[in-house]
Amino acid sequence: MKTDSLREAGLTEGEIKVYLALTELGSSTTGPILEKCGIARSIIYLILEKLIQKGLVSYIIKDKTKYYQTTDPIKLLEYVEEREKRLEENKKEIENLLPQLRAKQIMSKTKEAQIFEGFKGIQTAHEFMYSKLKKGDEYFYLGIPAFQEEKYHLYWQRDHRRRIKEGIKCRLLFNKGTDQKILKNRNSFKGCNARYIPLDINTPAWILGYKDVIVIGLQSDKGIAIMIINQDIANSFKAYFEYFWIKSKPFKLQKS
Repeated sequence: MKTDSLREAGLTEGEIKVYLALTELGSSTTGPILEKCGIARSIIYLILEKLIQKGLVSYIIKDKTKYYQTTDPIKLLEYVEEREKRLEENKKEIENLLPQLRAKQIMSKTKEAQIFEGFKGIQTAHEFMYSKLKKGDEYFYLGIPAFQEEKYHLYWQRDHRRRIKEGIKCRLLFNKGTDQKILKNRNSFKGCNARYIPLDINTPAWILGYKDVIVIGLQSDKGIAIMIINQDIANSFKAYFEYFWIKSKPFKLQKS
């Protein structure tokens, strides 16, 4: 009998041997099982207990002796389905842990600077903030370019929903020339205040800042983000942002 499917289902070699031996033996004590599958006596009870926990083996007691037997083979399918469900749940938990794991990885690699490349790299640089900011904290963006690829707009909108759940606020200064619909959209998210920068300049690179972190990003064809972790540098960029923010005006949709 091919046992690859049982192995793929998550059973160990020992569990497979014991399970198949019991399938042929029917109700049995440990002696015949050991003879048939060659499992070491020291681990037979451990394997049987694991199979019982998985719902694949049961037992009865006769004359103070345990007799083991396999359950209905349909239990194998139920076990696989339950395992798939647990794996899917575990996958979601790991997905939620990714930003924290990436943040720890970044911190272990450098205390000062790190370079990220591509769309995924920019996401990683941005999401590092979730490891630093708590409910009620804030980040800012300065000089957000007028044009961004649609994939970026979709990402920022998804991230705003996450930001709201985390209770984090943000202030955004977009370059003039940015479509009003974009600022209207960003301001529709709770805790987000989006405005036009009070200068008629074109800055293809944007600046993200919070706590002791500054990220300089360029959303070109390949994309790049440079993260600097330094309190003095962060304070300097924050001062620039606050200067522009004071001179900016709350966003109002202009009729065309």
